[in-house]
Amino acid sequence: MNETTKSTEPETQSVASATTWKQRSSSWLIKGNLLIVFAVICVVAAILSPDFLATRNLANLLQQSSLTGIIAVGMTLVILTSGIDLAVGSIAALSGMIVAILLDIALPIPVAILAALIVGAGVGLLMGAVSAWIRLPAFIVTLAGLTAVRGWAYTLTDGRPAGSDLPEAFTIIGGGYIGILPLTGLIFIGVTVITALILRYTTFGEYVYAVGSNEEAARLSGVPVNWIKAAVFGFSGLTAAIAGVLLTSRLTIGQPTAFQGAELDAIAAVVLGGTNLFGGRGGVGGTFIAVLLLSVLKNLFNLLGIGSFVQMVATGLILVLALILNKVIDARATAVGS
Repeated sequence: MNETTKSTEPETQSVASATTWKQRSSSWLIKGNLLIVFAVICVVAAILSPDFLATRNLANLLQQSSLTGIIAVGMTLVILTSGIDLAVGSIAALSGMIVAILLDIALPIPVAILAALIVGAGVGLLMGAVSAWIRLPAFIVTLAGLTAVRGWAYTLTDGRPAGSDLPEAFTIIGGGYIGILPLTGLIFIGVTVITALILRYTTFGEYVYAVGSNEEAARLSGVPVNWIKAAVFGFSGLTAAIAGVLLTSRLTIGQPTAFQGAELDAIAAVVLGGTNLFGGRGGVGGTFIAVLLLSVLKNLFNLLGIGSFVQMVATGLILVLALILNKVIDARATAVGS
């Protein structure tokens, strides 16, 4: 009896070890599949276009992806709570207009920037509060906000650009470099890292995932659900305002037409990055990689001289294929885990 038990123990341990290895491999694939796709596309881009790895091109790539990326970071928190924010582009445009107008009347740069950020966060917080406490779908509230806030941006100057002579110290923020790295890219990285730390190491981050996973269970557990939902919209408004201020700094003028369609780009990056549209799963790390991936595709198409219409078709197809890949890997990992 003892001999039989001893002989079967190594086999049992071997099977358990193999199962654990499969589970770990599948888990790693889920977390790292987008990074693998990104690396493969970068290699393909480097082969097809020698200019892709040029320092200036990589710096431009980071700069071009930074504004959409900053907006997408805020959008990630909203989607983690199973919400959606369609007004981020309008908020970004409004904040960009406000900072330009305030600088045009000679307000100090920090005061003008702070005012623009407060307006952006306040508008987001208001929409989140309306959705949370009045129990209106976030889609409807932010769809109304998309139109109303854009209209507000237009009425500030009757649809004309704002800011005739912005201070040089302000324009450096959006167009300056530290070494070979653009300041906007560094701000994008900083916003991503800070948000990731908040989600991972704070009670607020835990509550965000709890609300997205099961709102009713979170409410019964004492989580202030309405406040959390309002707060993530306020954070989304804040990140949109940061992007708006940076664009005004880069263009040296405020444009009420700026960021049209930015909400769709942000949502695409968040979903491509692995965040569940129904909430409770995902994070800003995946969003960061997804933003860079979409920028690399666009950059490669430009280097190869591919027309903009073909770019739209190709990018859409690649996006769908990447999402299918995520779903297939997720399903296989679930099967292995069970």
